[in-house]
Amino acid sequence: MIRRIGVIVSISLLVGLSSFYSIQSLGNRIDESKLISHIINPKEQEVHFYWKDKNGNTYASLNNLKTKLEEENKQLVFAMNGGMYNKDRTPQGLYIENGVRKAKIDTVDKGYGNFYLQPNGIFYLTIDNTPIICPTTKFNSNSDIKYATQSGPMLLIDNKIHPKFTEGSVNVHIRNGVGILPNGNLLFAMSKEKINFYDFASYFKQNGCKNALYLDGFVSRTYLPSENWEQLDGDFGVIIGEIKTNP
Repeated sequence: MIRRIGVIVSISLLVGLSSFYSIQSLGNRIDESKLISHIINPKEQEVHFYWKDKNGNTYASLNNLKTKLEEENKQLVFAMNGGMYNKDRTPQGLYIENGVRKAKIDTVDKGYGNFYLQPNGIFYLTIDNTPIICPTTKFNSNSDIKYATQSGPMLLIDNKIHPKFTEGSVNVHIRNGVGILPNGNLLFAMSKEKINFYDFASYFKQNGCKNALYLDGFVSRTYLPSENWEQLDGDFGVIIGEIKTNP
């Protein structure tokens, strides 16, 4: 009888511990209401990378891009800044637009700032609109690439959070990034509040991404009118946008 009671108690404890750790795990999930996110199926939705208009002027702000697209009878559905840039708004690192390389890859492995927090990485789309995010060291340039932007650091590398991120870090900023979901769709996200790298990477991980790339920090802006989020200012380099052509 004592042995049976012991077994029952043991089972109860295991169930209790299981429930405890489950609750703890749920408790550690990133609150998705604190981020603005947008999912794109690149095979069905129209994604473009932008830097300069046809006159050679940098778009710089999401509003400038929106205005230019409207002049072409196109609707901006979503947009966010798409990578780091230099003082003259030239892309920092590799930038390819419509198959044309407009900025060369940066393979320097030591340097100042988030871009050089190794591994950094590259987000690119192939001609058939297949998205890929990989560390810079694993990038292979080829003629099948339609768009590419280099940034850093990687947030997730093969389902693992960047090894230099610290859980509970007080290094917090507004941040934006992109990840690839298990079904091949793109997950774009920007924090509404300041967040550390570890938690930001965790957001992509809890949504099933295996690879994700940080795009930028406190300068980040997102335009997503379907979610009543319209930040049309900004003064940056590359912009990633989803568009629709008006009938």
